[in-house]
Amino acid sequence: MSKERVVVTGLGPISSVGIGRDDFWKGIVAGKSGVDYVRRIPEELRPACKIAAEIFDFDPLQYMDHKTVKRSDRFIQFAIASSILAVRDAGLDMSKEDPERVGVSFGSAAGGFQSIEDQFRILVEKGPGRCSPFTVPMLIVNMPAGWVSITHGAKGPNSCAVTACATSAHSIGDAYRIIERGEADVMFAGGSEAPIASLVMAGFSAARTLSTRNENPQKASSPFDKKRDGFVMGEGAATLILESLSHAKARGATILAEIVGYGNTGDAFDIVQPCADGEGAARAMQAAIKQAGLQPHDVDYVNAHGTSTPLGDVAETNAIKRVFGEHATSHKLAISSTKSMTGHLLGAAGAVESTCCVMAIRDNILPPTINLDDPDPACDLNYVPNQAQKSQVDVAMTNSFGFGGHNCSLIYKRFQE
Repeated sequence: MSKERVVVTGLGPISSVGIGRDDFWKGIVAGKSGVDYVRRIPEELRPACKIAAEIFDFDPLQYMDHKTVKRSDRFIQFAIASSILAVRDAGLDMSKEDPERVGVSFGSAAGGFQSIEDQFRILVEKGPGRCSPFTVPMLIVNMPAGWVSITHGAKGPNSCAVTACATSAHSIGDAYRIIERGEADVMFAGGSEAPIASLVMAGFSAARTLSTRNENPQKASSPFDKKRDGFVMGEGAATLILESLSHAKARGATILAEIVGYGNTGDAFDIVQPCADGEGAARAMQAAIKQAGLQPHDVDYVNAHGTSTPLGDVAETNAIKRVFGEHATSHKLAISSTKSMTGHLLGAAGAVESTCCVMAIRDNILPPTINLDDPDPACDLNYVPNQAQKSQVDVAMTNSFGFGGHNCSLIYKRFQE
């Protein structure tokens, strides 16, 4: 049976760098940092890390009614808004679609931690009878997928990946395969996260994974740089509208890129720490390249996982060298970490970074790694330091790696008939 080709027709990013495709991409290309001092967490509950890539200008009432806002956690609100932005961007009219041929593959790593904290406080202070009847639907991680389906009337395949920081990348990969197999014509794919909550921040801080360079928030996220001391938490969402090529052409959609490869592997090594040699990550990249029918030298750009942690950035650099060899070490391969600007959106990171890959292909622009002033000698590749660059980008890869040893690589390609 022949496989369907799968294309990207709409993007709906929400981050501290920008909301909506054009605003977000403008901020990325300009090297804008979305990191600042935390406002959402009471001062007495802030850990050693006082900074995050928090979104200050998001108004959920622009996308949903008051009742929905009251019944949903912030990560669900991001998902709904992101899906609406993506539909607008794709010019998708759901009234003209067969709802059973439109599906959702949308995940979250952390879920509704703010709702967990809020309802637990009510439980302790006022008793169980005062907890909201919407407590569980507000906090469980599958609810963005459910809400996106309800919002748009999508009755096709509906699932939720939960693979820590690889979540939305896996969600996109799974959606790609669903369309490829002919099980849906259109998929809402992506992820959302609202982890700037006291318990999440305290937990990551206790594990010493967060940056504590509070004196200059905009410089704190510095992937591949000597001074990096941990990642900066981010929040937001991104939805990609994926369609079969035949469906996209039939409705006259603008095709932004084609998705051609999906690699999915496990480290089988440690619950938190990556393999130093990047073996599992390398296998994910190799699997994506093989599935795409490409050779390593065909890849023009890699949007790295690049979290700004001492161990992770070196492990990924080693993995990239392992896969791309001379293509990488000669600096022909461009690599950047947009987490230097957006912070780390955990389960939503892969979808936000896929957006960057698609836009890099559309505009032939390499997004920068900002704050890369003094590269770590162990990180000696071309990370597009500090400023975006014009360059031909026909093939772009994005990497996402999660706690538990989950590795995912996706490959996007310039669409050709």
